[in-house]
Amino acid sequence: MWSSTTTLCLSSLLLVLVLLSFSGANSYTNPKIIGKGYRLISIEDTPDGGILGHLQLKQKSKTYGPDIPLLQLFVKHETDQRLRVHITDAQKQRWEVPYNLLPREQPPSLKQTIGRSKDPITVSEYSSSELVFSYTADPFGFVVKRKSDKQVLFNTSSDSSDPYGEMVFKDQYLEISTKLPKDASLYGLGENSQPHGIKLYPNEPYTLYTTDVSAINLNTDLYGSHPVYMDLRNVGGEAYAHAVLLLNSNGMEVFYRGNSLTYKVIGGVFDFYFFSGTSPLTVVDQYTSFIGRPAPMPYWSLGFHQCRWGYHNLSVVEDVVANYEKAQIPLDVIWTDDDHMDVRKDFTLSAMNFPRPKLLAFLDKIHKIGMKYVVIVDPGIGVNSTYGVYQRGLANDVFIKYDNEPYLAQVWPGAVNFPDFLNPKTVSWWSDEIKRFHELVPVDGLWIDMNEASNFCSGKCTIPKGTTCPTPGIPGWICCLDCKNITKTRWDDPPYKINASGLQVPLGFKTIATSAYHYNGVLEYDAHSLYGFSQTIATHQGLQGIAGKRPFILTRSTYVGSGKYAAHWTGDNKGTWEDLKLSISTVLNFGIFGVPMVGSDICGFYPAPTEELCNRWIEVGAFYPFSRDHANFASPRQELYQWESVAESARNALGMRYKLLPYLYTLTYEAHISGAPIARPLFFSFPTYTECYGLSTQFLLGSGLLISPVVEEGKSEVKALFPPGSWYSLFDMTQAVNSKGQYVTLNAPLHVVNVHLYQNIILPMQQGGTVSKEARKTPFSLVVTFPAGASNATAKGNLFIDDDELPEMKLGSGYSTYVDLYATVSQGYVKVWSEVQEGKFALDQGLIVEKVSVLGLDGTGGASALEVDGTTVTSVSNIELSTLEQEYQEEVEDGENKTKSVMVQVNGLSLPVGKNFAMSWKMSAKG
Repeated sequence: MWSSTTTLCLSSLLLVLVLLSFSGANSYTNPKIIGKGYRLISIEDTPDGGILGHLQLKQKSKTYGPDIPLLQLFVKHETDQRLRVHITDAQKQRWEVPYNLLPREQPPSLKQTIGRSKDPITVSEYSSSELVFSYTADPFGFVVKRKSDKQVLFNTSSDSSDPYGEMVFKDQYLEISTKLPKDASLYGLGENSQPHGIKLYPNEPYTLYTTDVSAINLNTDLYGSHPVYMDLRNVGGEAYAHAVLLLNSNGMEVFYRGNSLTYKVIGGVFDFYFFSGTSPLTVVDQYTSFIGRPAPMPYWSLGFHQCRWGYHNLSVVEDVVANYEKAQIPLDVIWTDDDHMDVRKDFTLSAMNFPRPKLLAFLDKIHKIGMKYVVIVDPGIGVNSTYGVYQRGLANDVFIKYDNEPYLAQVWPGAVNFPDFLNPKTVSWWSDEIKRFHELVPVDGLWIDMNEASNFCSGKCTIPKGTTCPTPGIPGWICCLDCKNITKTRWDDPPYKINASGLQVPLGFKTIATSAYHYNGVLEYDAHSLYGFSQTIATHQGLQGIAGKRPFILTRSTYVGSGKYAAHWTGDNKGTWEDLKLSISTVLNFGIFGVPMVGSDICGFYPAPTEELCNRWIEVGAFYPFSRDHANFASPRQELYQWESVAESARNALGMRYKLLPYLYTLTYEAHISGAPIARPLFFSFPTYTECYGLSTQFLLGSGLLISPVVEEGKSEVKALFPPGSWYSLFDMTQAVNSKGQYVTLNAPLHVVNVHLYQNIILPMQQGGTVSKEARKTPFSLVVTFPAGASNATAKGNLFIDDDELPEMKLGSGYSTYVDLYATVSQGYVKVWSEVQEGKFALDQGLIVEKVSVLGLDGTGGASALEVDGTTVTSVSNIELSTLEQEYQEEVEDGENKTKSVMVQVNGLSLPVGKNFAMSWKMSAKG
């Protein structure tokens, strides 16, 4: 939804941004060295296999406040691949991310008495099978190495040549740095819109503090906070990846200089987690095993979604659904923004615009064909004496406080209070409100927005007497409360100013005052960036309690671990070519963050996109993991049927998406069990191919389905990078690219998006449709790819099917089937077979494989001697065997022959998906 900060006049900000860029640049080139660090004065083993030490301040400094004189160091190899380094005040408990929000091991309690080690400490090591922690006593520093290849992953030591100093630990300022090799490629540290693409760019600001600032703002702290980065290195032709997480929810800045990285954090503790890798996929597996595996998603969530802020009544919504059906464009989910509400109040229904009897009849109609309905819920609860949700909240004392009363803010309903989701009573109250609303309207999912938290006012506010707020005729995002700035505490005006909102605004600007407090006295200053995360957990709990179905939640604000509960969209973007390009990088970053179900507003949230842009955007957005068109009320209507040209592109691109739904759903299962991103940068599958390390205009779905869209205006071709190997066009499988690792120019007229499948893969597809419920009942086809002309090769794939209404996504329930798919070509024979686990569910659904296509085969004479499940297929069978020649785009050097191969298709099959099958045939040369 459009926010107050979205409406800031960009031109008026430019001068401020330019001025700040100079001060920001000085932070990189002329950093301030603070203090002399700490010395290690004691060290001992702990009963749980860790080490516990104490660090004593070497020299006091007054910059940014007094130092904490004594620190506790705790180090533990929690697994062979995960190392934790925890540093906190040795004498006083400090704020940390709550252990009930993100479950993990507790460090040892603080010791009351601390003695010095009798013997001098110089250098020592503490190792697991994969990671080595070593330390230097004076000044204290530590190094993390990977044992298998001796690479240094993190090194906090400094000398006079470094642009940073020793570790600093004050109450409201923590600083620590690490050296980096110059050729390391870094990814992560979001959420932000990165103008240079997915790869982190040296000497650009990376500020982490959840903020309602639209995604059009570059290099700015946006809706989420993810203080984790992946480091990918190519050493001697071998690729090595690892990740580093600083688990801290306070505002922070991370300064990346190319050969070093410095954290500057305004509170909390140092709680580092190191994940050894060594492949990018393994890193994400290790990371999500710690923060929580991505949530299981219902099958329908992979369909296409349509939303708009401004569907003012039910008739408009009905018309949208009817027009999608008329245009034969796939649509699974219709959404409403706050239009369905009674005066924008959560968990209510407008009796005039969305009369309940008519709405229930509409939902019954769409539910019968498998469509779904999702609505928005904002965290701000309208202050209204006749509003039951608010009154029940007051009675249960669920709101964040300031000066012993609920903190007053303004969002869409006007004056609001914010629920405190750190309070267990709030979670119970919120779950009850979800249940009450679901009884009123049987929605299929919830969209939680504005949860950074967004506030149209700043400071301490009161409701003005004698006036109405919001003021009639004035935009709802204009503050109409009586407010005073709060600067009286060190929480509202901390000594170190992070570059909040890209403008170094006060921390409480357009959000909850940072001196407000939560349950048990927790300060908003500390918990701010956890607000959306805590609301997501509460919403998940509430939805889980309804009808035993798998929850679907879309959240704007995210933190470490949000993917365990929800999907994410990238917020308020613009209908511009630049925003189209930026969306790809952000989507890929969230896969690394453990939030694989992610997408951007297709065609842009505002203002109006051009017809050409919307054509190209649906050709990208059809392959986002989460695919939704959403627009602002002030923009012209941009549903995909509004332009016939866009409708044609949508039928083409979404038509392919719906054929790929079984593959996409299998990828969500892989994400759920291993964290594997659905949409991936190319380096996930080709980590040694350095040319793709910064590639941000193409992406993979899974390990080998390459999307190469047009993201520039006026183009009818696209220059696409193809890693070495054979790539087959999914729209025309007789067309292929044989690459030695180079860019290839592909034709891409307006309605064409290039999608290629890599070699050695078996891709399950179905026949598609306009609603996923029907599409998933259609017969399967299998696409098998071998390297072009290979005489000996293998291919693999898999397929997961289940009852997607069930809360759990797993085998062993009796309501799921998993199929491993295999193929080989050897000595002129092709074999394709399956191995099924728990086939009953697929058999009960009556699912069959109708067609198998094998690509890249060597042979010019065709296929013969077909056997299916040990039986020779005769000419009187319904099964047909056909052969087609394939054409390749490739670079052929002098003396080389052009690649020749054929595609063999087996049609007319009726192989039960839930039962093992095997087929084979012989490839013969032309006589």
